[in-house]
Amino acid sequence: MTEKIQKILANAGVGSRREIEKWIIDQRIMVNGRLAQLGDRIYGTEKISIDGKPLKYQTRSTDRTRILIYHKPEGEVASNKDPEGRPTVFDRLPPLTRQRWIQVGRLDLNTSGLLLFTTNGELANYLMHPRNEFEREYAVRIRGQVTQENLDNLEKGVMLEDGLARFNSIIADSRGTGVNHWYHVVLKEGRNREVRRLWETQGLTVSRLIRVRYASIQLPRFLRIGSYEEMSHSAVKQFLIDISYS
Repeated sequence: MTEKIQKILANAGVGSRREIEKWIIDQRIMVNGRLAQLGDRIYGTEKISIDGKPLKYQTRSTDRTRILIYHKPEGEVASNKDPEGRPTVFDRLPPLTRQRWIQVGRLDLNTSGLLLFTTNGELANYLMHPRNEFEREYAVRIRGQVTQENLDNLEKGVMLEDGLARFNSIIADSRGTGVNHWYHVVLKEGRNREVRRLWETQGLTVSRLIRVRYASIQLPRFLRIGSYEEMSHSAVKQFLIDISYS
């Protein structure tokens, strides 16, 4: 069975469909020695190169989409390899034979909590694309006295060096005493260190940060730090319906 080249390559994690379509238009992709054209359909066994470099990819023609929920600890690097030799989030993941785990977004070195992985590259791009505005929810411990004015500012929006940013909601948590207070915050984008930088505009310091939800997927309460859980096939199917992915 053939499928459009951009769909097969997107599913393999090469890039988004839109990116691959642009590469085809720019004449950067070759299939079996000829220039790819928009609308080309392939089996997934062809020899493909981008900018003259052979592409190693694996199709998922007979493989279902898999999603893994990982409870990232602080101190792990959210990338496949680290030049400094520090532990990465991929070190603990279960091995795959015909597929590979693709990370959905990132978490800072000092941030723990929910990190998603999938075998579907197109789904990963869909979840991360800014236009889709999937919610990210964090439990955040703040050091300092938080005023109502601080909260109002953060919900109305403040200017960061890379543009206007805001929390879509802030809910106080009953945990915390003294100068430490917990809040649950929600935002619809994933800019670098955005949660920390937002609080810093109010002269406040984030002393702990945990992501507890991405879109409709919650971090399971029973999932120990450094452990993972694979979503069931039925749960994955329902999630794809929830996020209108097709």
